[in-house]
Amino acid sequence: MLDRNKTLTPATELAQNCKVRYPNESADYRRARTALLAEEIELRRHIERVAEMRRALPPGGTVKNYRFIGESGPIDLARMFGDKQTLVIYSYMFGPQREKPCPMCTSLLSAWDGEARDIMQNVALAVIARSSIDRLMEFKWERGWRSLKLYSDTSGEFSRDYHAVSAEGNDDAGLHVFTKQDGTIRHFWSGEMDGSTADPGQDPRDAPDLMPLWTVLDCTPSGRDPKWYPKLEYGR
Repeated sequence: MLDRNKTLTPATELAQNCKVRYPNESADYRRARTALLAEEIELRRHIERVAEMRRALPPGGTVKNYRFIGESGPIDLARMFGDKQTLVIYSYMFGPQREKPCPMCTSLLSAWDGEARDIMQNVALAVIARSSIDRLMEFKWERGWRSLKLYSDTSGEFSRDYHAVSAEGNDDAGLHVFTKQDGTIRHFWSGEMDGSTADPGQDPRDAPDLMPLWTVLDCTPSGRDPKWYPKLEYGR
């Protein structure tokens, strides 16, 4: 955590102090890269400031004890915390009306599956969708997910209350964080960047972006292709 009472070394000075160099780089490249490094340092600091603001949010609204169907049968929201005080829920766009789940959600969750056991050392993690648990489990095994915990919101009550269903009845993705203390469940934070908050030429997305896919592509010369999206399957 950054100490707000401590004066930080200017990012430009830190960037100038960096001694990393690569074979055959030009002076123009190094000047531009050092200027970029200063901006990357500022971005890192801004990300930490935003995280501090998020952690400092006042208590959110109380939450009812929603019921779901998990891999082992019926379960309520309180029990999904396990021995943790924080529960992270991803609303997966895989409702009963869909032939296949959302490719973007699936790409994200495929990456998270590799991190799930590490995440769950710190907080509880759940993936909720409106399809039946049998259908969710069938796709889980088809996809090769090992660690993600999937739950069916058969009534759709949680999904409606937490904006995972549009007014037209279509699925929406979402990330939600809840806390439980002294038996009381409260909403802590949810992603709220939707179409109304998007910048021109960009899809709505949270910041930092939750998808490793885009984080990697943002480091490349071509960046994100605004016309390309992940698929569930690719040609062999």
